[in-house]
Amino acid sequence: MSNLSIKPLADRVIVEPATAEEKTAGGLYIPDTAKEKPQRGTIVAVGDGKKDEPMTCKVGDVVLYGKYAGTEINLEGKDYLIMRESDIFAIL
Repeated sequence: MSNLSIKPLADRVIVEPATAEEKTAGGLYIPDTAKEKPQRGTIVAVGDGKKDEPMTCKVGDVVLYGKYAGTEINLEGKDYLIMRESDIFAIL
C-alpha cells in the first residue's frame, strides 16, 4: 500500500482504481479509446467518519463503485479517486 501525504476528511476515502482491461475474454485487444473506466479499486486512505456514522471501509479493501463516482486527483505521479463512502457499492 502507498503511504500518501494526504488524509481524507469525514466520510471520504481515496481509491486507487484498478487498471482497465487490456483484452476481451475472447483474446481481442481493446484500444485505449474503447477502454471503459474501471469500477473497481483499492482503498489507500480513509477519513475518520462522521460523528454519528463510523467508517465501514478500511485501507486495503477492494471495492466496487459507480462509473462516474468520485473526483479524479493526481498525487505523487499516480491517479486516484476521492469519493464519499456512500459512493461505494460493495466491498469484495
